[in-house]
Amino acid sequence: MTTAHPLRGHALVVFAAVCFGINGGMSRVPMEAGLSTGSFTAVRLVGAFGLFLLIALIFDRSALAIPRGRQRVLLIALGLFGVALVQWSYNVAITRLPLGLAVLLEYLAPVWVVLWVRFARHVPVHKRVWPGIAVAIVGLSLIGQIWGPVGELDLFGVGAATLGGVCFAAYFLLGEALTTHESAAQSPLHVVVWSFGIGSIAILLFQWPLETLDALGQPTSMLGTLDSISVTAWQPMAWSIVFGTVVPFFLYLVALKYLPSSQATVTAMLEPIVAVGVGWLWFEEVLNTWQFIGVLAVLCGIVLAQTGRTDEHEDLPLTT
Repeated sequence: MTTAHPLRGHALVVFAAVCFGINGGMSRVPMEAGLSTGSFTAVRLVGAFGLFLLIALIFDRSALAIPRGRQRVLLIALGLFGVALVQWSYNVAITRLPLGLAVLLEYLAPVWVVLWVRFARHVPVHKRVWPGIAVAIVGLSLIGQIWGPVGELDLFGVGAATLGGVCFAAYFLLGEALTTHESAAQSPLHVVVWSFGIGSIAILLFQWPLETLDALGQPTSMLGTLDSISVTAWQPMAWSIVFGTVVPFFLYLVALKYLPSSQATVTAMLEPIVAVGVGWLWFEEVLNTWQFIGVLAVLCGIVLAQTGRTDEHEDLPLTT
């Protein structure tokens, strides 16, 4: 059951969304240095799992307790879909699509969450939520400039980004079910330790990164407007692990103690705005008038959807 501190929850989601938005640009650097998408995903997940494990060993060893029953099933699903697949699909998308479009398709996640809440959980949603999400999606479409000819788009990238959106929705829904269960709520640290452990094993079964790890020792530029700055590829890789994975994924789970998933995912739609800003300032992706209007539309949509919640439905029932 969520607790009555929605502002705290929104603040956590906003900070996590900023981290994710910046990471979309940071992730390009080690991959441009020669690290394959699969290897990048494997290093990112295994590195995050190692850091979560270290935190648990130092601060809370109860997070290492073996999950049982329903929690075990949900954690396996979260590790496979909400961690491994969401990471792989997103990393594929940002290398094959413009950053704004990749994030747009991933951030259809609030639609999948609200549809699940309404039609699978059979929980009514406030009438403002639907137009709020619709306005935000129109804004994301303007940001992503999706009206170009289909032939100019990488269809595999589009499919990967859409899959990422579905898996991202699963992360919120499964995370909510695990951390807010009335009789058996798990701590956010317990959830991330086991889900990232499972996700790491899954990705390593398909992608063994050792053959491309040499790329992390190579000097590379920071690309775009930072092209004159030379770093070793492991430095942006470390940033992606800590601030692009560990911090935001953990904060999202903590936020679900204060917000239901339907509200958290809508607020998380701020990430595309950050990503567009990164694309504009870092990669010189020009922000035109329509994209600026899109940014305003996303903000308006989020405000409209969030002001539409009602007290009787503020705490949603859990996934079954």
